[in-house]
Amino acid sequence: MKKIIAFAGSNSSDSINKQLATYTASLVENTQATVLDLNNFDLPIYSKDLEAKEGIPENATKFLDLLKKSDGIIISLAENNGAYAAVFKNLFDWLSRAEQKNWLGKPMLLMATAPGARGGQSVLEMALERFPRHDAHIVGQFSLPSFGDNFSEGKLTNDELNKALLKEVKKLKNSL
Repeated sequence: MKKIIAFAGSNSSDSINKQLATYTASLVENTQATVLDLNNFDLPIYSKDLEAKEGIPENATKFLDLLKKSDGIIISLAENNGAYAAVFKNLFDWLSRAEQKNWLGKPMLLMATAPGARGGQSVLEMALERFPRHDAHIVGQFSLPSFGDNFSEGKLTNDELNKALLKEVKKLKNSL
C-alpha cells in the first residue's frame, strides 16, 4: 500500500490548513495517510553558526526520514504576511541543509487556504516557484478561498470547490 504524508505549514493548534490537509488525505483512496503536526518537530531557529556548532537537529532528520519513507506528499501552506509561516520556513531551511533536494521528487499536492477570498494565493505562488528547485514534483495544486464559508465539520461544503479538489487528489493518486 502506498504511503502519503500530509501536513500544514503551520503550528497553530486550530490550523485551518491542517484541517484542509487532513480532509484531503482522507480522500486519497487505498493509501496509508499519516498527518503530521509541525508542533511535534520543534526546531531551533536556523543559523549557519548553529549548524556548524551542533549539526542538523534530530527533529529535522526525523521529518526528512518521513519524507523519504513516503510515496507522496500533501502540504497545505499557511500564509503569514503573504509568505510562509515562520515555523514552516524554519523547517524548510533545516530540511534543505540536511538534503538540498529535500522534496526528493515525491509527487506533491500543494495547497493553501485562508479566511479571505484569495485563499493563500501569495504563499501558494511562492511555493510553486521555489519548491521545484528542491526537487518537488508538484502534480496538483489547490487554493481554498474563504475557509470559514467553504469548510465545516471536517469537510468542504462547497460542491464546486470539492469537485476541484477531487480532481487534484486524482492527479496525486495517479502519480503514486
